[in-house]
Amino acid sequence: MLSMISGNGWALLGAALAVILAGCGSAYGVGVAGQAASGVVTEDPSKFAKVLIMQLLPGTQGIYGLLVAFITLSKVGLLGGGAAEIDVTTGLMILAACLPIGIVGLVSAIHQGKTSVAAIGIVAKKPDQFGKAMLFPAMVETYAILALLISILAITSI
Repeated sequence: MLSMISGNGWALLGAALAVILAGCGSAYGVGVAGQAASGVVTEDPSKFAKVLIMQLLPGTQGIYGLLVAFITLSKVGLLGGGAAEIDVTTGLMILAACLPIGIVGLVSAIHQGKTSVAAIGIVAKKPDQFGKAMLFPAMVETYAILALLISILAITSI
């Protein structure tokens, strides 16, 4: 059954999942943070820059997923113009290597968005506490970075 899909097909599925899952998480996270930021800016436009930074934080996971997809496409030769035919086992290994950033990117971006909403609330009431508020969503980022590193190391070692 698994052999019905080529190795290249499995690798492409991995690249697609890295982009789709991490991108969906980022879209959600940036969206909820943007809603909170809009409310703050409505009340005090001078806080725009601070809340914009908070809103952008959950967007990094989507970038990480895109980076892993580019590395994957390069690995199988699709970006260079000379696609190599890889076997099913290798394709499945590449798929598995793409999953950490896809899954962790999805979950961490959603939670980072929610944490950014809370941090935006801090900035709304106490703008002088921006630095401290920024730490809360930044802590969630740590796990996305770890997943990114694992995916990159796994793909490049295959």
